[in-house]
Amino acid sequence: MPWKLASLGTLFAVVMLSGCSTGTTEPAADPVTTTDTGHSRCEANAAEFAIGKQASPELLEQARKRAGAQNARFLQPNDMVTLEYRSDRLNLNTDANRVVIRVNCG
Repeated sequence: MPWKLASLGTLFAVVMLSGCSTGTTEPAADPVTTTDTGHSRCEANAAEFAIGKQASPELLEQARKRAGAQNARFLQPNDMVTLEYRSDRLNLNTDANRVVIRVNCG
């Protein structure tokens, strides 16, 4: 009798765990690196086109999309910033005339 219960228990466990596996091995159509929070990681190199351009909401959104960032912001020379690092945030640093001089993530 105990062998029958053990066999049934094993069979039940195998059936339940087989539902957890996926049957496809196809790669994602658009591979995006994600952080442990599930957000996409920022790639600053993709937003370097913005360097030398005047800051505008349209430029910010275009740079955010190209970099794959969740959030984006302009940082002027005297802006106060938080010290936490966020791999899903794009920073566009500007000079006093609001011209982008540097692009980085964080």
